[in-house]
Amino acid sequence: MNISYNWLKKYIDVDQSPEEIAVLLTGCGLEVEGIEPFESVKGGLKGLLIGEVLTATQHPNADRLTVTTVNVGGGIISQIVCGAPNVAVGQKVVVAVPGTILFPLKGEPFEIKKSKIRGEASEGMLCAVDEIGLGESHAGIIVLDTTAIPGTPAADYFKIDNDYTLSIGLTPNRPDAASHIGVARDLCAVLNTLTLTNKKQTKSIHWPDTSAFKTPLAAPVITVKIESEACTRYSGIHIDGIKVGPSPEWLQNSLKSIGLKPINNVVDCTNYVLFELGQPLHAFDAAKISNQQIIVKKPDPASKFITLDGIERKLEGSELMICDSNGPMCIAGVFGGFNSGVNENTTELFIESACFDAVSVRKTSKLHGLKTDASFRFERGTDPNITVTALKRVALLITEIAGGTITSQLLDIYPHPVKDWKVELSVLNFKKLTGVHLDVSTIQQILTWLDIKLISEKGGLLQLEVPPYRVDVMREADVIEEILRIYGYDKIPATFKIKFITSQRYLSPA
Repeated sequence: MNISYNWLKKYIDVDQSPEEIAVLLTGCGLEVEGIEPFESVKGGLKGLLIGEVLTATQHPNADRLTVTTVNVGGGIISQIVCGAPNVAVGQKVVVAVPGTILFPLKGEPFEIKKSKIRGEASEGMLCAVDEIGLGESHAGIIVLDTTAIPGTPAADYFKIDNDYTLSIGLTPNRPDAASHIGVARDLCAVLNTLTLTNKKQTKSIHWPDTSAFKTPLAAPVITVKIESEACTRYSGIHIDGIKVGPSPEWLQNSLKSIGLKPINNVVDCTNYVLFELGQPLHAFDAAKISNQQIIVKKPDPASKFITLDGIERKLEGSELMICDSNGPMCIAGVFGGFNSGVNENTTELFIESACFDAVSVRKTSKLHGLKTDASFRFERGTDPNITVTALKRVALLITEIAGGTITSQLLDIYPHPVKDWKVELSVLNFKKLTGVHLDVSTIQQILTWLDIKLISEKGGLLQLEVPPYRVDVMREADVIEEILRIYGYDKIPATFKIKFITSQRYLSPA
């Protein structure tokens, strides 16, 4: 699983480097297997500056070349021979100074060197968008706004994202950490544990703000009927008047930084919230939902279904499906359908945010050989109590980026709410098993940072409630492991001694 360093910092205030954060995460059980730099444009536009064309005269030895003098900042005036037809005095341009390595959209990288072109000295290059990887056009050099300041790094002018991607080897029992918020939660607890000794101010998680979410009083446009216990909770919202198109650069760069390919502004928003909160979402073209009704049920055995990749699949009958009155539209928690997906003509959406049974999703995923980011999380266990939060978040993002308005009340079917687990912890057992002597207040503080509630404490016996998203914490031993991994395995005292006897036959003669 990939995590973006810049993205992570949206949810927790940290001044540690990516390498330092990697050490902290690995120490608490989220092993960072690698750190890779990420640049939204290859090369990061390093060595490229904003310049101002001061003069532009016909090359004496070439009809299609222009000899220019360019102010590149810092009092430096460079003579540059340019072959672009649109170069003119007064333009603000992008200049590659000698020593710069360019990464064109097509072809191999090359270095800019001082040279002579048809007998005239040239100390750099005036760049077109395709020559620096910003686009496909080669019609002429880039002409910038007249307010651009000579000498400004092009990376700053174009707001190029420089980031680091942390690759985490997530163990199967930690679906709660399969998101940026999940990783931030563990990191926050570890950093706060350090304050137990240095008395610094503790940190907290900055959850995305959904306070602006509002719905009309109108009844839900789409009705939902659940006919299987494999659907624990189903939440949805209707949005009308959207325009599908490319996502803004910040959203595209966020997804690219973790290895995802941007698709369109609707799908990108659902993917962004998935990797932000850990809750899978699905966007239906609402106009394609027959009779404006969704039915969550098992399909007829031997029926056929075309998935989003265009492949027709034969259903066994054990799969949980999202259907309308005409039949299946989506394999619940696994993969969308070809005929109900969002495309460039979509103007009306129904957004699904649900919680499906882990065993059901795991069996279906294995049966059809489909592994997706959604199934990865569902088959390990998602948080049933975050569906509405994720739905509000994605609805606000979509209406901000793709336009449209929320046209119905929020639909939420949750017949049997999942309650917190109750676990008992003995402080004496903690000390016996770990050899670490922590007082009750320290244990309580660490558990609080992990969202584990202390209900009561008497004589060193703690009654706790664990949130449902922690599917791996259901016994006293699990709670002890949680405390220890946050406190630090390296703090376990080594109290044993090793005794050994060396045989005389292996001793060197005196």
